[in-house]
Order: sequence, then C-alpha cells, then structure tokens
Amino acid sequence: MSIGDTYTIRPAGRHILTIGRDLIQDSYAAVIELVKNAYDADSPDVEIAFSASTDSERISISITDHGHGMSRDTVIDKWMVPSTPDKLEREKSPAGRTMQGKKGIGRYAASILGSELLLESVTETGEKTTVCVQWADFENARYLADVEVLIETERDPMLPSGTRLLITGDRKFLEDWDSQQFKKLQFELKKLKSPVSEILENGHNDDDFAITLKVSGLPDMEDTAETIEPFPLLGFFDYRITGTITAEGTGILKYTLQKVRNAIEEDIPFDANGPTGCGELVLDIRVYDRDKESIEALIGRIGHGLKNESGGYLRSREARQILTEYNGIGVFRNGFRIRPLGDPEFDWLTLNERRIQNPSMRIGSNQVIGYVQIQHEDLSGLVEKSARDGLRENGPFTRLKDITKQVIGELERRRFRYRSDARLGRRTRSTERNLERLVSYDDLRRNIRMQLERRGTDESTTSRIIELIDREEGNKNKVIDDIRQAVAIYQGQATLGKIINVILHEGRRPLNYIRNQIKNLRHWHGTFTKTRDPELSEKILTISDGIGENAQVFVRLFGRLDPLAAGRRSPRKPVELKTAIAETLKVFEEEMKSRSIVAETIGPDSFAYSCWSQDIYAIFTNLIDNSVYWMGERGGNDRKITIEVVAEDASLSHIDYRDTGPGIEPDLIDSEVIFEPQFSTKPDGTGLGLAIAGEAAERNGLELRAIECDNGAFFRLQPKTGNGDE
Repeated sequence: MSIGDTYTIRPAGRHILTIGRDLIQDSYAAVIELVKNAYDADSPDVEIAFSASTDSERISISITDHGHGMSRDTVIDKWMVPSTPDKLEREKSPAGRTMQGKKGIGRYAASILGSELLLESVTETGEKTTVCVQWADFENARYLADVEVLIETERDPMLPSGTRLLITGDRKFLEDWDSQQFKKLQFELKKLKSPVSEILENGHNDDDFAITLKVSGLPDMEDTAETIEPFPLLGFFDYRITGTITAEGTGILKYTLQKVRNAIEEDIPFDANGPTGCGELVLDIRVYDRDKESIEALIGRIGHGLKNESGGYLRSREARQILTEYNGIGVFRNGFRIRPLGDPEFDWLTLNERRIQNPSMRIGSNQVIGYVQIQHEDLSGLVEKSARDGLRENGPFTRLKDITKQVIGELERRRFRYRSDARLGRRTRSTERNLERLVSYDDLRRNIRMQLERRGTDESTTSRIIELIDREEGNKNKVIDDIRQAVAIYQGQATLGKIINVILHEGRRPLNYIRNQIKNLRHWHGTFTKTRDPELSEKILTISDGIGENAQVFVRLFGRLDPLAAGRRSPRKPVELKTAIAETLKVFEEEMKSRSIVAETIGPDSFAYSCWSQDIYAIFTNLIDNSVYWMGERGGNDRKITIEVVAEDASLSHIDYRDTGPGIEPDLIDSEVIFEPQFSTKPDGTGLGLAIAGEAAERNGLELRAIECDNGAFFRLQPKTGNGDE
C-alpha cells in the first residue's frame, strides 16, 4: 500500500535572514545595495545618515531618496516578495535607467545593519505606505508564512515622493562602526559611482546621481556631512590606454604617454582573433610608475591641480596614499562597480603574479587605476553572483580577463619601450655587450699614452706601461671567456626548458604503449611457459618489437636534448648549418603537425660554419618556438616556416628565417626592443627567447636582426661586419 500526496516547500522564518545576512558580503555591501535601490527609483540623489543615541547605546541609519516611491500594491506584491523578477523583467526604470538590483534580495541587506527596519515610501500622487519589520520575528518563527508584518497606508498630496529606510539597532550594531569602518565605507561609495561614466561617455552623461553621507553623535567620531565624489586623480597618469572593443572582437585603442610634453597619441588596431565571447567592452586603463622620480614628477604635474579633503593642495605623501588606496581595475555595468572587482587587494587579473615573472615589463596591481565597462547579462554572458561578490566564473568571465590582459599588454610593451629609450629604471643591455665593454682597454691605452707624451716620457717607458695594460687586458679576457661560457650554459639551460614540455608531450604515447604492453607480455609469457604454443611465441615477438620501436622514440627524443643539456660547452668547430637547423625543427615536429605548420630548410647540404653548436640550437629553438606559438594563436590557413642558408665563396652570407604568422610591429623592429631581456609580446611571456637568441648569435660573431615584412616575421642572421666567419 502506498500513499501519494503533494506538498509545498515551506521556507523557515530565518530564510529571509539567510538571504540578507549570509548572501550579502558585509556592512558596506549592505549599504551599497540599498543605495542601488534609490538609483533604481529614479532618484536624483540619496542621503545616508548615521546617528547614535545620547547614551551611545543605539544606532540609527537612514537612507533617503527622492525617487518615484512605492504604492501599497507595489510594497505588498514586489517589495515583500523575495527574489521577485520585477526589475529583471522591466530592465529599465520609468526614467530610462538600467536597473541595478535585479536579484530581488538587496533590501534584505538591512538585516545586517540593525534589528528593526521602518520603511516609509511616498508615491508621486501622495500615497504613503509604512512598513515595520522586526528581524527577530523571522529568527523566532518556525515558518516564513508565520511572520506577520504591519503595513499602513495614508494619503497626503502635499508629501514629496521618495523612500526612507530607517534602520535601528542596539550597541552591538553601533560597535560595528568606527572611524576606520567609515573610511572603508567612504572608499566603497567613492568607487561605487565613479567618473567612469563621464570618461567612457566622453562627458555626455546627464544621469546625475548624488550620494551624501552624514555622521552625527557617534562615539569617537567627528560629525561630518559630505557629498561623495571620486578623487579626481584620473586626469593625471603616466601611461593610458582606452577604447571600445566590439562584440566581434575588433576596435581601435588609443595609447597616451603623459610623462613627456607634447607626446603624440597612438591609435592601435585591436583584434581579439574572433568574437569576444563577453559582449562589447569599453576600457580605460591608467598606469603610474611607482619609483621615486616618477612619483615626484607626477606630483609636479598634479600638485597645483588637486586639493585634499582639507582644501589644501596635495603633498607628495598624500598623492602616494591615493595611488595606494585607489589602485585596481574595476568592472562596471551601467555606471556602477561590481564589487570586489577593482578593490586594491582583489587582483582578479593576476597582475602581480605576471609581474613576478617579468618585473621589468609587466605592471603590478598597485600601479594601475582602470575601468572596464561591460554590457547587460543577456548580451555579455557576464553574470553577477547572488552574494554580490563578483562575477560568476564562467567562459565569458575568462574571456573578459584574457582580453583585458591583452589590452594591458599593448600598454606594457609601449611603456617598456619608452622606459628603455629614456633609460628609466634598470637599463637592460645584452650580456655579451656588457662583457665586451668590461674588458675594453682601448680608451685607457689612448689616454695614458697621451698623458705620458705630454709629460715627455720616453717611448721605452711608455711602451712598458702599455705592455702592462695589454697583459692585464689579456688576463681579464681569460676571466671574461669563462664568464661568457657560464652564461652560454645557463642560457642553453633556459632554452632547454622551452622544449622540455614538447619532449614530455611526445613521450606520453610511447610510454603508454610500453606500460600497457608489458602487462600483455607477462601474460603471454606465463601462458607460453605452460603450453609452448608457437602462436603465442609470435605474439610475444610482436610485442617485443613494438616495445623496441617505442624505446627508439625515447632515444630520438632524448637525443634532441643533447646539444643543450651538456654541462660543459664543446669547443668551437665547423657545424653543418642546414643539418643543425633540421635537427632543431624535429624537436617541434609533432607540435607543428598538430597546428598544421609546415617547415622548409633551403641551402647547401654540406656548408659548415665555425661556431658553438649549442648556440645554433639555442638561436633556432627560440625562433621556432615563437613561430609555433603565434601561428597557433593567430595564424591563417597557410602556416609555414622557411629557413634559407645562403653561402658565397665558401663563406656564410646570411640565414633568412621567415614565417607566415601575424608578424612584428614596425616600431618594435626599429627600436630593437624585442631583443631586450624581459620584453615580450606574449601574454605570459618571460621575454628571454629573443634576448638569448641575440646573445648566442653575438658569441659566434653573428648578429640577429628583425626585418620589416608585410607577411609574417622575418629575421636575418649574418656575420658581423668585419668579422667574417670567425
């Protein structure tokens, strides 16, 4: 016998408190949710007022707006209904504002701030509705339906429209607020309604929404009343990149350098290589150098333009504090920030992690103040979490992060180039060039000979002194050669790291074969020892041959590592270049096949060049690694690498390396910044590849240059002028 009945889900009384207290992040988030409701009501302003009783035992928080108010029916059918879809369905307010509070739960955040809530709402026709809520009633009730809430209505045409929330609580709630807490609240409010709307809409923003904060009678607090405004630091920056990226993934970014006068703004075509996956994006990112000289220069630019809260002009310490407190890249929708994206301590773009890997080029989160404006959830797929603690970790959010970092990368590359040219920060220079400068005694010899001749020193004495200098130079050169060899080994190890992942990936297939077939081999061997069946013998031989063939795969894979894995460098000797290049290409054979990349090596088969073979492998490993990456990311249908060795009269003329990838920007080629250590155009690149390739070339009397090309990347490796092939 079975009994079947239907039942309804009956939420417990404390369910409302769970919505308010557990889903809303903290007291500041609670205030912000209630402020957003005032915005949705088309109010031109909102006033937040904190006050304490004379005995400092109770706190009152009032949030007052002058919007269109709520009728009795609206209060009963919508305000009293948790998770109502009303705002979600309407999307726009009567005045055309995009609704902020679409989850239908923000009003219950009041339960965090106090124990009682009094709602007074007046419509434009003078209908006043009053609601009294005791949050303890919900705590004590078994079921939500058991809680009765008093609602009163009266009519007075003389009353102005709007809504007032009066939240009261005992000393426990009062103690939640001290001077430090109010500073945090001010910070949140300043970032809530930022100048992003003004900036991103080119000043055409008529939707003013003023926020006023008042504090009176609180213990150990001065009475204050202020209109919340973001500190106008955004007009001043060192570097800036801004622009709109369409949903299709294209747009024009504008890069501005403010560290020098009359700098020309640069337009940068942007292509995300396909749709963004997160709708249209509008970005405005401003970066500040944090070294002492840059901070002082920034103060010089803004010192007489900005005033502090006391009305005086900014001092250096105050400007540094502002940069520290207001850094971060916020995400905004309809002019309001989505917390905590943009909080200084919330590095949602992992900028600090990127900076650790490449500190000379990458920026940290404390160097940037920026904004990304996103579209409605239906257009972007970017969904706010119910707890108001950011965006849901989905595919569109991942794309938002990737594209934002790609835009930042455009700024970082230009910043790196400027700082390098202006010799700001630590100047990066080729290790090989530094070693050459270290042991160059030509100027010393010339100056000493000149001084001795002026003093009438005889030629034999001068010659002996110059001979001592020559001897010292020779000794230093021996030490430098040892250092040069050590550097070469370390760079070889760094290059080796690039191909380890390739080797491991290719090694999985034969390793799995061997592991699986060993089990079969043992099984058939056990059966054969009992039966002596000739057919089993054939099976065993087949498996044995297969294991042998796959073992040879490992031999070939490990053989590719030998030139770079040596602990000591072999002597310089003639190397057949075409063969060495072909061996390097074999390292990437499977990866190129998976990305539909073909490679061709052209030139005389037996031509040899005297060099260190490890350096040839290092040069072409780094070039090929870059090509495989970029053609895999942004390559077209025709993906090809062509390497041509050109020799004349038994001497090396040059080696041309070309690919059909996205190519290199002309200004990066002209400045040669791509060969600077730590400069990289890859999102997470270390900036070592081309620097190592360039230095490996120099050690062998060669120079590696990038050449401007309309189709893909083009590098030429050739003997240095006057050096021949030595």
